[in-house]
Amino acid sequence: MNEEILRKKIEKYLIMPLMLSLMAVGLCIGLYFVDKKSAVVASVVIAFMLIFELILYTTMKNSIMPSLMGFALEQGQIQKQLLSELAVPYAILDSDGKILWGNNEFIDKIGDGSKKRTRKNISLFFPELGSEIQSLENESTMDLEYNEVYYSALLKKISFDEVIQDKEDEISIKRDSIIALYLFDVTELNRYKQENEDQKLVVGLIYIDNYEEVMDYTEEARHTLVEALVDRRINMYFSSIDAVGKKLEKDKYLFVFQHKYLPQLKETKFAILSEVKSINVGNEIPITLSIGLGSKTDSFGQAYEYARIAIGLALGRGGDQAVVKYGENISYYGGKSEGTEKNTRVRARVKAQAFKELLNSKDNVIIMGHKRPDADSFGSAVGIYRLVKTLNKNAHIVLNDETSAIKPLIAGFKGNSIYGDDFIINSEKAISMIDDNTLVAVVDVNKPSMTECEELLALAKSVVVFDHHRQTNEVIENATLSYVEPYASSACEMVAEMLQYIDEKAKLRPVEADAMYAGVLIDTDNFLTKTGARTFEAASFLRRNGADVVRVRKMFRSDMYSFKQLAEGVMNSEIYLDSFVISEVNPKESDAPTVIAAKVANELLDIDGIRASFVVTTINDVTYISARSVDDINVQVIMEKLGGGGHANIAGAQLEKSTNNEAIAKIKELLDEMYKDGDI
Repeated sequence: MNEEILRKKIEKYLIMPLMLSLMAVGLCIGLYFVDKKSAVVASVVIAFMLIFELILYTTMKNSIMPSLMGFALEQGQIQKQLLSELAVPYAILDSDGKILWGNNEFIDKIGDGSKKRTRKNISLFFPELGSEIQSLENESTMDLEYNEVYYSALLKKISFDEVIQDKEDEISIKRDSIIALYLFDVTELNRYKQENEDQKLVVGLIYIDNYEEVMDYTEEARHTLVEALVDRRINMYFSSIDAVGKKLEKDKYLFVFQHKYLPQLKETKFAILSEVKSINVGNEIPITLSIGLGSKTDSFGQAYEYARIAIGLALGRGGDQAVVKYGENISYYGGKSEGTEKNTRVRARVKAQAFKELLNSKDNVIIMGHKRPDADSFGSAVGIYRLVKTLNKNAHIVLNDETSAIKPLIAGFKGNSIYGDDFIINSEKAISMIDDNTLVAVVDVNKPSMTECEELLALAKSVVVFDHHRQTNEVIENATLSYVEPYASSACEMVAEMLQYIDEKAKLRPVEADAMYAGVLIDTDNFLTKTGARTFEAASFLRRNGADVVRVRKMFRSDMYSFKQLAEGVMNSEIYLDSFVISEVNPKESDAPTVIAAKVANELLDIDGIRASFVVTTINDVTYISARSVDDINVQVIMEKLGGGGHANIAGAQLEKSTNNEAIAKIKELLDEMYKDGDI
């Protein structure tokens, strides 16, 4: 087709003098009307010119055209030769991915020197290209690997009517388009990139979680020995990854190492956590560590900041674990143990005083818990309400859904003139009340998306958080004051301690003490789960302030329908992997099916040999999972993999657009995976 176009252009060029001569003939004819003698002379000259041009055209055409065509073909052969010898592997594919032609480099690298192999489909060598070719519109790039050589591939779609690709092989194709494939060897470049990445520094912090407690329960003569053994284990760990470390304080270490060792630490799941716990020279309490690592940044200062954030998360989740902050991503390792209870109340006193100072500069306080509030959420909100009112500030509790889980508690406040109509407000009312002199207090939750009104967090100038759940990646940012204590049994326990450290001694009313006592009772499953000395001390404080055990027990007795649902949940249970029990409940006539699910989960733990229970229930296409455990199973770690959280023995999760069967299948799949990996 190109040859035909070239021939026509050359013919036009050669015939141009003839066209000019014809114009001269016209001028000569006009000259006859002016001067006949001059016209005759001009006619003779033009006639000779025409004869000469005709002879020249016929003779030159036959000689010029073959020369030009030969030159064009010669240039085409040169280009073809250059393309064949191009140092970059290059191939032409049809729209199905079949290799139509490849240059020498392509045949050597991909065809292993065999030209026949290059007649196959490209997906036999690069399976990733199969789907890419089908969806290719114009141009695309992607990374490929073949025979341990890495390529950056460039695909270009070229449209045409008909192409004869190789005259020697007589391969003729009729398609709408072909695809040009370029392969650029980036193996060396990738190696240099990896070396650069491997040599980046990772900053780490190691804290001994329970240093004071361990020393308190160890003979004084053995204190030095315990410290020396811990130092030795940590220093040996540093040397195994070619790290440089320094002891900052008696229970804190800083270390840096090359990034190439980070996968090794992840693979061993930070073995130092279990190694240190094995130290026993008379210490009654096992030693636990928290590790925070910061990486994926070009700034050493930023890496250290990431490490600080990571160690904060590790401590906020109960310690005995490693947290890696890799840029914006966060990974957790360990965290299987429940953690050691802190006997000291110093932190509670400090937080109480800090909260009091914040209140001195505010006029109003809006208190909110989590969505679908339970007794602990409402009870701790009531405790903060009393603390705020003791300091003569206005306080309101945000509550949108009055579920059956808290109806008995709310009944004691309704119609009571002491509390007024604005004691409980909804989200809309709370938003309208926000101003610069308003403080928002969040209780029993530290995930923004789970709060009763997330919008309040963005509108408030000051936010404080009081919670006992382990922290996750999603936290309330820029909180003025954050008191997250995973060792506490409940938020009500934490608030009860704070009430005792306010200078102006807060006096709870009996109905308020009942609400807080109920929160402790429900979250500890009647003082059977996650209870410590401080839990009973908080309960004692509430009893002294008028909490009535019998009255609270009557509030939470089940009706006949709920009791039958509880029995049905036990009947539906299934033993899995010999140590776990899974069940489901479908209480359609209850407005608090999650409460029934939680009760079923607690009941199933009484089965001999069961270490953890999981009960699911679905409400409006959202499946709720209640997880409970006894022994050493940490259900918080399990639920976190499903997007939930909680405590080591009490946790839960929510699955959007799911059913009971789908949730149960996910639980089983997760248990299988964790059991195989040795995480449970």
